[in-house]
Amino acid sequence: MNQKTNPTLQAAKDVSRRTVVKGGAAAGAVALAAPALVSNAFASSGEINILMWSDYLPDDFIAGFAKETGIKINYTGIGSNEEIINKMKANKGQGFDIVSPTNNQNLEWGPLELLQPFDMSKVDIDKVNPAMSKIGTDGWNFNGKGSHWLPHIWGTEGIAWRTDLFVPEGGIPSYGDVWSDANAGKTMGRPHSMMLCAGLYMETVGALEPGSMWKAYESEATMRPIWQTVTDWCIARKKNIKLLWNDADTQKNGLLKEGVIVGQTWDGPPLALKTAGEPVQYQAPKEGSMAWVDGMAMPIGAKNIDEIYAFIKYAYGAKAAGEAINKHGYNSPVLGADKFANANYKKNFAEAYPGDALANLNPWPPQAPWYAKVRTEYVNKFKSS
Repeated sequence: MNQKTNPTLQAAKDVSRRTVVKGGAAAGAVALAAPALVSNAFASSGEINILMWSDYLPDDFIAGFAKETGIKINYTGIGSNEEIINKMKANKGQGFDIVSPTNNQNLEWGPLELLQPFDMSKVDIDKVNPAMSKIGTDGWNFNGKGSHWLPHIWGTEGIAWRTDLFVPEGGIPSYGDVWSDANAGKTMGRPHSMMLCAGLYMETVGALEPGSMWKAYESEATMRPIWQTVTDWCIARKKNIKLLWNDADTQKNGLLKEGVIVGQTWDGPPLALKTAGEPVQYQAPKEGSMAWVDGMAMPIGAKNIDEIYAFIKYAYGAKAAGEAINKHGYNSPVLGADKFANANYKKNFAEAYPGDALANLNPWPPQAPWYAKVRTEYVNKFKSS
């Protein structure tokens, strides 16, 4: 896959300081329809079952939603897209009203036919960044039935470190820092993403041809030799890795309690620690941070339909979205949400993405089922070595 022509990459590059931190300006620049919600959505009284990333719904958000709507959220936290898909496959799309797949998972979800389209007349889509809402209409319009995905929270994966124990060379971290002998026994990462980003680092030092990691998405035949090279490189340095994580809490514990001084992490967990006063920093690395947008999708077995649209309306409120930022540390696609985030958020955002870091985002490319299967094969080789 040519990264430069990836439409998801272009959408993410459109999400600049002008369209995220100064979302109001984007709202004025792009006029979208503003369909009204059905009148009884907020009169609902009941429950909603949500399968979502483990730190996305802070207690204050859940309590505020219940107070405003009378609806109880039953929240099941997850740590990976694989968990979402596996639960939906096992339950045949039953058991949850909202699930939260990442934007690049559309090629896997489409053939499963486990989601239903949203009634966009009940969604305040004009309240979110148009570059991100376009992901749903372009990539998640299955069988021409309309968008099956709405943007909810966006963020990146890059490098976090203990400011009292580690100093990046030249002030800018690298994915290579996680694998470096100088940091042996004091680093962490998530297997599949740290391996891909090891490949991005390898491209910069001549161990792989430039562009190899994106070409690997083109076909299984192209992917296998590239990922074999990366896997061999990672296995040779596995002894340097102290901790493998799969959720937000493990990342936080690694930095605070497990002796990790530098790791490849999501942006939210370390920035939440930083906001709490811990000696932790997060920044986009030299090779570019990995960008993602996690969404909201409606399984075919969803039962509480009015409650779903009430949740979306509340989540797309600038105040609720902005106040949630202060807790989870990620970013919101809701225009104007930053006005309700605290000063720490704006400071953290500027420090995490200095210079041209936003222009150098690496959005996760659309991932075909064959790619996920082969990647798991190489990840298992690394983990079992």
